[in-house]
Formats: sequence, structure tokens, C-alpha cells
Amino acid sequence: MRGLTLRAVLFALTADLIPYYALYALLFADHGLSTAQISSLLAIWSATSFLLEVPSGAWADTVSRRGLLILSGVLLTAGFLVWTLLPSYAGFAAGFVLWGTSGALRSGTFEALIYDDLAARASTSAYPRLMGYTRAAAESAALAGILAAAPLYAWGGYALVGWSSVVLAAVHVVSAVVLPTAPKVVSASDVEELEEEPDAVPTALAPAGISRYVHMLRSGLRESLRVKVVRRGVILVALLNGITAFDEYFALLADHAGASPSISAVLVGVTVAGALAGAALAGRTESVSARAFSVAMGIAGVLFIGGALLCGLATAHPGFGYPLVAVGFTAIAIAYGIDYNADVLASARLQDAIEGPARATVTSVSGLVTEVIALIVFVFAGVSAAWLPIPALVAALGTPLLVIAALLPTWLPGEREVRPPTAD
Repeated sequence: MRGLTLRAVLFALTADLIPYYALYALLFADHGLSTAQISSLLAIWSATSFLLEVPSGAWADTVSRRGLLILSGVLLTAGFLVWTLLPSYAGFAAGFVLWGTSGALRSGTFEALIYDDLAARASTSAYPRLMGYTRAAAESAALAGILAAAPLYAWGGYALVGWSSVVLAAVHVVSAVVLPTAPKVVSASDVEELEEEPDAVPTALAPAGISRYVHMLRSGLRESLRVKVVRRGVILVALLNGITAFDEYFALLADHAGASPSISAVLVGVTVAGALAGAALAGRTESVSARAFSVAMGIAGVLFIGGALLCGLATAHPGFGYPLVAVGFTAIAIAYGIDYNADVLASARLQDAIEGPARATVTSVSGLVTEVIALIVFVFAGVSAAWLPIPALVAALGTPLLVIAALLPTWLPGEREVRPPTAD
């Protein structure tokens, strides 16, 4: 178990140890792009993931999940390389297409691989704790990368930030190579059907491979749409995850308040620290009731909206600018942490609810809905930027937290019921 945990944490850690995270919105702006153009780039990113999310999930249920995660890392590295070599709208768009493809390949695939490995060990009860560790590792890495962006920018500008991101993404590829190759878990009712196909599918282009792919795709879509507890879990996880697209505007919020690029990186880092804390506490909050989480999410919504508006006041009251921005970003960070904690819990209960063979496909359906929500966020931001200042825009993007708070009491499944699945 310790070896699995270390490899999973290493994979998550290297995936987000990227200095570009802190400054890419400012990179775009400094190359002459408007808020609307930046939002269009983010929409391209989201649309790419949207189109590939479910097909890649079914692919992950058909071929080697570790192989897809390695490919995902290669594409991520290529995306940052394009940004660094071609810093223009076209280059940024191409980089986002590569990044979006990478994210689609990873989304659902990693979670399914870890859950199936735990199922093979009869240890699925450890899933929330392990995923809490990986999410905390990811946020720790993001925080480290963001904080590193400040001195990197000071020493070498965007070029040094870019090349550092390329090298660290390449390290992520290596971390994918050492992941386990867990046996896929299927329900007893599917064993006979799957056994009729060849045990090894060398390529998805072979007739048997195509048949298996179609079977997985249909199974995952059917379970996602027809099983009520799974359907609600898919949507809830997507809401909790999709609305965090608002974090793409944190650097612009800090810049609006008068912070320099280096200070902006630190402020964005504060929000990541909040997400880190929320993820790290997932193992301790897995037994918290849905009603309690509803109250917490309501508080998160108020803190997020209030924090964004406080940052807006900094420009009107420059004498109190730094305290207002510090308090505002701290409030946003707490809200971010509550959302992350709820996301890990809801994701774990969704994994428990899945009974069919297409685990990665079901998880990818949730990822697809996530991208739809993120796309709505980007389109709303792009259109609203014409008449809303950044603080009001970010505050508006936090209002869905209040909607989620109202849904949680009935949409979050009850106590975790871990069933020992049948392994193929």
C-alpha cells in the first residue's frame, strides 16, 4: 500500500509542479491579449477536453491506463514547449489544445487505475484518504510552482518560467512510467461477456478491440445516465470541480488590485494553499453529513464573493490596499479549500457507486460535464468582461457555490458503502 501511495503522490505532484500556472494569464495579457481573448483561449482549452473526455475514458477502459497517462504527460510537455517557443495567440491556442488533450487522457484514467489497484488489494476503503493525499500533493506542487514563478520571473522573465515548466512536465512523464498496471474491475454480470473477447487487446483498431471499446463506451454512458445515484454523483462532482475554473481569473484579480506579477504569484499561491488544506483533510471529513457540508458550502460562497469584492475595494482605497487584498484572497482561499474537500468526498462516493466495468468512462462523463461547466464560466467571463470589472466578475463566478450548497443535502450520497468488486 505504501508503494502505491508513493507512486500515486509522485504522479500527482509532478503533474502540477508547473511555474506557468501562476503567470500564464499575465503572459497572455503582456503579449497584447484582451480579457475576452484570454477567455476565448480558456474556452478552446475547455472545448478540447469536452470533445475528448468521454472517448478517452472509454479508451482507458479498453487499453493500458498507464500507457495513456504516459501519453498525457508527453502532450503536456509539448503544450508548454509551444507556448515558450511561439508566444502568440495562435501558439497559445495550440498549446491549450495539447494541454486539453492531455487533461482528457488523464481525467478519469488516473482515478480508475488507483481504485482498481485498491480493489485488487481489497482496500477500496482507503480510496478517499489516498486521493486526499494525491490532491494535496497536486496542490502542494501547484503552490510550489506558483511561488517559484516569482523568483524565476525576476531572474529570467517569462522565458525562464516557460523553460522550467517544460522541464518539470517532462519529469511528470517519468512519474507516469512507474505507475502500477492494475487489473480492471468489473461486475459479476459482465465477466462472461468480457471473457468472450480476447484477454489481450494489442490495439484499439483490431475488431475485438473496437468491440470492447464500444462495449465500454455504452456501459459507461448507460450507467451514468440511468442509475440515479451515479447520475447525481456525476453531476455533483462536475459542479464542484467545474466551477473552480474561476481560479483562472485570480491573477487578473490581483493585477487589478495593483499587485506586481511577483506579488500576484504569491496571492494566487494563497488560494492554492487553501485548496491544499481542503484536500489534505479529506480523510478526516469523509464521514461528515451532507447537511453539514451544505452549511460549509454556503459559508464558502459568502467568503468567496466577499473576498473578491474586498479586492475590488483596494483600488478605491489605496491606503488600505494591501490589507484588503490580503484579507480578500484569504477568504477566497478558505472557500476554495471547502470546495476541494467536498469534491474529494463526492468523487470517492461516486467511485463506490459505480458497479459496471467502465469505471474510467463513467468518471470521464463527470469530466465531460465538468468541461461544460468550465466552458460556461469562460463564456460568461468573456462576455461579461465588457461591462463588469474583474472583482465583480470574480464575485459573480463564486455564486454557484451557493447553488451547490442547496443541492448537497439531497445529491451527496450517504455514508460510504464499500462493496468488494469482482476482479476480471
